Amino acid sequence: MAAIHLTRRHSLGLKKARAAAQKVADDMAESFDIDSEWDGDVLRFARAGVSGCLTVSKDRVVLDAKLGLLLAAFKLPIEERVQKGFDRYFA
Repeated sequence: MAAIHLTRRHSLGLKKARAAAQKVADDMAESFDIDSEWDGDVLRFARAGVSGCLTVSKDRVVLDAKLGLLLAAFKLPIEERVQKGFDRYFA
């Protein structure tokens, strides 16, 4: 099982960071068919072969994901796609 851990500092504040995280989740849902649900300031997501969470604070966002055997082969492209989302919404 492969893991992805990404951290990004931002200056958006909590409310705007949550909105940005939702946009990242919407992109992931569209690209990878991933369902997500908020639990406080943590956006939990899952689908067959992947699960994890996106934790939002007033100055940082942290993504932790576990990829199953089949998706582990695509770790780098998935990581790059999420980084682009972070660049787009948390810049």
